[in-house]
Amino acid sequence: MTTFRRLGLLTMAAAVSACTTQSAPSDVAPVAAQLSVERFLEAANGRDVQTMGNLFGTSSGALGDTGSTFGCFFKKIGSWFGSAACTRRVDVELRMDAIASVVQHQDYRIVREEPVAGRTSPTRRVLVDLDLEGRQVSGAPFVVVQTSEGRWLVEEVPLERIMGRQ
Repeated sequence: MTTFRRLGLLTMAAAVSACTTQSAPSDVAPVAAQLSVERFLEAANGRDVQTMGNLFGTSSGALGDTGSTFGCFFKKIGSWFGSAACTRRVDVELRMDAIASVVQHQDYRIVREEPVAGRTSPTRRVLVDLDLEGRQVSGAPFVVVQTSEGRWLVEEVPLERIMGRQ
């Protein structure tokens, strides 16, 4: 079931990316946001913490982009003035591994997506039904945000809902 859905979304994304006009159709954001959630879930099932870290972050960029030593030096200085400091790769891997242990699933289905109001960067909420070991989670809201480079990153994973504590 997921293979068919993935191929359909990839085909739609390829068609959208082939356009040469400057204005994008309104369905580009949902497709791109949904693809990021799908890739994140697939990486979680494979415990691919590196890919997960590259798909998880904020409008400032991916958490897995720890940068070079020189780049982290400038980020550290910036953190003194309110910017985010670099995250150590081992911390990213541990965090992504913990998330993967919660979201591992047998199957999933994208239910719908919707815009998130009141955000400074384009943000979408992608609702996902998950088939976990012996139980189902309906409408788990993954929040996906667009970076200044145009990438869509998973910003929030509904861990409490998935673990059944909501």
